[in-house]
Amino acid sequence: MKNLLFALLLIGTVQPVPAQTRTAKPVYVIVHGAWGGSWAFREVDSILTARGCNVYRPSLTGQGERVHLASPEVGLGTHIKDVVNEILFENLHNVVLVGHSYGGMVITGVADSIPERVKQLIYVDALLPRDGESLKTALGRTAEQLAKNAKDGFIIPAWVKPGQPLPKDVPQSLKTFTEPVHLKNKAADKIPATYILTVAKGTDPAADDFASQAERARQRKWPVLQLEADHNPQWSAVNAFSEMLFKIGNP
Repeated sequence: MKNLLFALLLIGTVQPVPAQTRTAKPVYVIVHGAWGGSWAFREVDSILTARGCNVYRPSLTGQGERVHLASPEVGLGTHIKDVVNEILFENLHNVVLVGHSYGGMVITGVADSIPERVKQLIYVDALLPRDGESLKTALGRTAEQLAKNAKDGFIIPAWVKPGQPLPKDVPQSLKTFTEPVHLKNKAADKIPATYILTVAKGTDPAADDFASQAERARQRKWPVLQLEADHNPQWSAVNAFSEMLFKIGNP
């Protein structure tokens, strides 16, 4: 009797979760930017969920609630694997993969790794790297300025004040800024993609820190949309931003 019970329990633990069907809810995987965490997109998650979407917000290793795993050895490859595994272990298909800022580096590597799982890419004021580029080489002078805040293998967010309560931005390993992405899968080039350039009211889009990345998107014949917001639309224009994400992911 005990052997039979054990066998039934074992069978119950190894049954795979059925893959999503075509009628499943839209699936968004949102990858946060440098120093941040999944907490930054909580309100976007709520809005999209209310619209009938399934939203996943992985925190990258060493960031957000995973800050206890921080190490100078954590690199871009680690963060790419974080998101790849989120998609694979949650058995997600037809994913609308969103990357904000540094998250653009990550989703580029994810799409190259598992293009068959990704339906749409959305870059939000994000890095759009070429093969062999790191954040430092893709962003240039701005990244060099950030690197000046490096200490003991981490780049410190200077805007975070001592004693500031959680949630808050946390130091991020320098290696995530210097490790290049390697792109080998031509199938990833066929994934539909959209670039959202956020531009603060009254400023020149051409002078934006991410204008050069938006231009890369234009060169690839991607739609480039402009959103009136600062670099963090998940706070400064959350309703308009969420609506834009919904419309792109549900044409």
